[in-house]
This record gives sequence, C-alpha cells and structure tokens, in this order.
Amino acid sequence: MSKVEDFLTADQEEQIVAAIRNAEKTTSGEIRVHIEKHTDLDVLERTKEVFHFLKMDTTEQHNGVLIYVAIDDHKFAVYGDEGIHKIVGDHFWQSTKDAILAQFKKGDFTQGLIDGILMAGAQLQQYFPWDHTDLNELSDEISKG
Repeated sequence: MSKVEDFLTADQEEQIVAAIRNAEKTTSGEIRVHIEKHTDLDVLERTKEVFHFLKMDTTEQHNGVLIYVAIDDHKFAVYGDEGIHKIVGDHFWQSTKDAILAQFKKGDFTQGLIDGILMAGAQLQQYFPWDHTDLNELSDEISKG
C-alpha cells in the first residue's frame, strides 16, 4: 500500500467526510480534501491544478474550498474559489492554514483537517448561507492522487 492510503485510517476518513457534510449543511459552499504523495510543483500551484481537475471551479457561486496535502513533501495548502476569496481575503486562508498546521505539528492530521474544514464552513455559512434550492454540487469524499 502506498503512503496515501496509509495516511488516514478508514475511520479517520469517515470523520473527515462527516466534518465536510456537517460544514456543508449550512452553506451552499463546497469543501473538498485531496491527498497525494508528492508534487513537483509549488504547493499552491498544484492545489489550483487539483481544484480545476476536481471541477471545483464550476460551482454556481464559485465558493468551493480545497484543502490539499502532499504527504511526502510535508506541505499543504488551502485554496478558495473567487467567490469566497474576494470576501474573506488572504488573512482568512492564512489563519486556516495556521490552525491546520498546529494540529499537524502534533501529528494529529485528522483533527487538523477537521479544524480547517470547520473554519472554512463557518466562513462559507456566513457569506453563502444554505438555501432550500441548494444542491451538493461536488462529492464529499476525500480524493487521492
């Protein structure tokens, strides 16, 4: 088994997916987590590439958020589409990264991802509240590369 499959247990993955579903209950926004072994690109550039590959740039309100992790590189990034980014700005993304990193430094990757998901969800809820016409536009499952 590769390190990507070993990074999280099935139970940890379920906890992360549950956090995504919980965060998305109150917003039209979409949150995804993508994990891969390594990237040759700058981590933010790779995050943008994965964002596009996962079709996160096709949401109706451009309010998708991706948390990307390159395991072997010990790097991660948080990226939001233009709809949410123009509202919350760089400070929010940095504070979200800081919260994730605090848990990652403790070796608690699950809690780090959950903290980032919940922070993103709170911002999405504030600016893109759920409406009865909203659909879950993207999968909640963790994608792996």
